[in-house]
Amino acid sequence: MSSYLWMWWLGCILLATTLLLSLMYGSMTLSVHQVLNAIADFGSQDMSMTSRILLDLRVPRALLAIIAGTGLAMVGALLQTATRNDLADPFLFGLSSGASAGAVLVITRLGDALGIWSLPIAAFSGGVVSAAAVIMLFSMQKKRGNDNLVLCGLAISFLFGALTSFLIYSGDQRAASSILFWTMGGLGLARWDNLFFALLGVAVVVVLSIKRYRALDTLLVGDQTIHSLGMNVHRLRSEIFICCAFCTAAIVAITGVVGFIGLMVPHLIRPFSGMTHKRSLPLVALWGAVMMSLGDVLSRTLLAPQELPVGIITAAVGGVFVLYLVWKKS
Repeated sequence: MSSYLWMWWLGCILLATTLLLSLMYGSMTLSVHQVLNAIADFGSQDMSMTSRILLDLRVPRALLAIIAGTGLAMVGALLQTATRNDLADPFLFGLSSGASAGAVLVITRLGDALGIWSLPIAAFSGGVVSAAAVIMLFSMQKKRGNDNLVLCGLAISFLFGALTSFLIYSGDQRAASSILFWTMGGLGLARWDNLFFALLGVAVVVVLSIKRYRALDTLLVGDQTIHSLGMNVHRLRSEIFICCAFCTAAIVAITGVVGFIGLMVPHLIRPFSGMTHKRSLPLVALWGAVMMSLGDVLSRTLLAPQELPVGIITAAVGGVFVLYLVWKKS
């Protein structure tokens, strides 16, 4: 059996295992037997308390981890292809900074004007605005190369980061703990009625990948070769960036800022899948879900009963991974 198929089997086994663990662990630990009995009790008129905990809290959270991990990993792979930059990440282009600014604006200034949807809508709007700013700034450049796109993203990221810091320090200091937890990322906002929001963002990049996977492969070669094939490189990169921005904003609106999933997973998968997107992207999506689910389980168990923001887990692993990449290249 090829290493590619082995990675598929291993990913599916790990995802099923982490899914079961995410249903077992939380403020109240359940056994495998209790979980299976509670699942069998779904839909009955007199559901037990355990069944309600699983159905209302843990199942939506586990599904959000899978959806978010899938989306962020695919976005990272697409951005690395579009920019031909090994360190490209969903949060390198100001997307997370814009979403953070929108969320902090709601927490410190506006409050729950739109009810439970106030925070997700504000975060999504901030992410879209920051993406639009990056695209507009990039379009104004005479030379529209990969380096310029990265620089535009960093510039917008710093601007929105400064705005976020200003809002935090000039706003209600009692909200600082809520802001800190959200900016470090977490899956506590998962509910059945907002899962579709993150799922819609993932669907956008999945459709792009299916329809344009051959064009994505051509980006792996030089721009002159691409032009000789009659392709509009700027238009293709803009399509990728817009779809990635929409997906990232939709996910961050629910999970907060969770970094490094999009950076790590594509690097881990390419040695097994090769560079072609038809083979690599599905496997990247699977392992992104595995990584996020595993990070969520660790965030709930390392300091139990206290919960760590999942962004701390991914940042710790991601930092070590970047050091490994630097050492490997040197």
